This record gives sequence, structure tokens and C-alpha cells, in this order.
Amino acid sequence: MSKAMLIDLTECAGCGVCAEACKKEHNLPGKVGKTLDYANYTVVNEVTDDVYMRNLCRHCVDPTCASVCPVSALHKTPEGPVVYDFDLCIGCRYCMMACPFQIPKYEWHKPIPQVRKCIMCYDTRIKKGLPTACAEACQNEGGGATYFGERDELLKMAHQRIKDNPDTYHNFVYGEHEVGGTNVMFLLPKNVPLEKFVPYGLKNNLPTEPLPDLTWNVLNKIPVFVPVWATFLTGMWWLNNRKIEVEKNNGIKPKDNDENKGE
Repeated sequence: MSKAMLIDLTECAGCGVCAEACKKEHNLPGKVGKTLDYANYTVVNEVTDDVYMRNLCRHCVDPTCASVCPVSALHKTPEGPVVYDFDLCIGCRYCMMACPFQIPKYEWHKPIPQVRKCIMCYDTRIKKGLPTACAEACQNEGGGATYFGERDELLKMAHQRIKDNPDTYHNFVYGEHEVGGTNVMFLLPKNVPLEKFVPYGLKNNLPTEPLPDLTWNVLNKIPVFVPVWATFLTGMWWLNNRKIEVEKNNGIKPKDNDENKGE
């Protein structure tokens, strides 16, 4: 069973206790910000009046960031979080380019920078059977919008809420199918168009297939494509040289040479 979070945006009050709890849990410097960076693993932004969007790592079921990491610094844990090893990270930033949600951030200000992102409190809480710091703070001190639990159970709860309140929610759970599914999911208020959430991290044009599978489907064809193309180019080179050789034997000057002399 995989741990996950469900964020019901109809219940988010925009108080930011989730972000404050995150900074405290991970000893992140500075004040709570509005943009994801090395010191803010989760942020809350106002989308429209009284509607807020929380952004953080989605902890994809089949994460692209982990699939492109050349040193396996990022990996998916059996419990659900996508975590990374600081000691292995070489700062190549492939994960930043591969993430469909543009979550991993870089420590540009450091002489030896590393990549930073939410790890769902894996070492300090998940492995101890505790909820994430943000979910606990939201339930105890905030609007109660962030729920922590088993992914399957959270999905059941989300679909029941949609069924019971069809005029309140959009008729889908964001993160159930996007890029093969994520461990951070959202219920969205029906009175706000989906496009409004896009600038705050909810992409609306993502495939339902895991991105590593799509990459593999392309790479899988390269061993076939490259030899075919190389064979074609070799054949064209041989034919061209054979034509020149025949023209020389027949006393015909190569066309290119004639053209060059006329220049």
C-alpha cells in the first residue's frame, strides 16, 4: 500500500500553516515564500477570491525524475514518496528538465549546488508511521484541506465527495491518472475553470501514460532507426562515389568540378 495526500481545494483557507510546518520540519531557511525554491518545498497561492492552490512535488507513481537520474540519486520508495540522496546527486539537473510539474529546484547560490524538493517527510515521519508535517498542521491548525493516508482509500473518499456533491467539485480527481498517477492528488472547485490553476502548477494537458514509458517507447526504436538510417546514408555515399568513378572512366569530368571552375 502506498501513502499519499489528497488536497481538497474547496476546504483550503490559504492560511499557509502547511508551508510553515514544512519549513520547520526540514529546517529550511527564510520566511514562507510564494514560489517553490530551495527553501520552500510547498507554497500556497491565491487563484481567485477565496480559492487557493497548493503546489508541491506530486510524488508520481512512476516518476520521470528518477528514471532520468544518471546516478540514481532520486528513487521511488515502496511507501510512496520520491526521495533523493544528497551524497549521490551530481547536480546535472536532468530531473528538473524531466519533471512534468517543474518541481525540483536548484541551489544556484551555493558553490556546490544540489537539487531540492519535497520528500514527503520520508525519514522523519513516513518511516515512523506518522503523517506528513503539512497534513498534520493543516488538519490541526488550518482549514483541514490536506488528508494523509493510503492512496486507494483517499481515492475512494475523493470519488465519494464528488458523487455526493456534484455541484461543488469538478468530476475528476487530479492526480488519479495524470502521468500514470501521483501520490499527491487534488479535488478542484467546480466554480473555477481548470485553466485558472495552470499558472500555479496544475498542468491540464498531461498524458495518462507514465512518462518513463513514453521515453522508453522512443528509445526502444532507436536501435532500429539508427542502423536503418546509417545504412541508407552509406548506400547514398557509395552510389555517389560509384557515379563519379564511372564518369572518370568514361572521360567525363565530374559536374561539381566543372561548376567550381566556372566560379
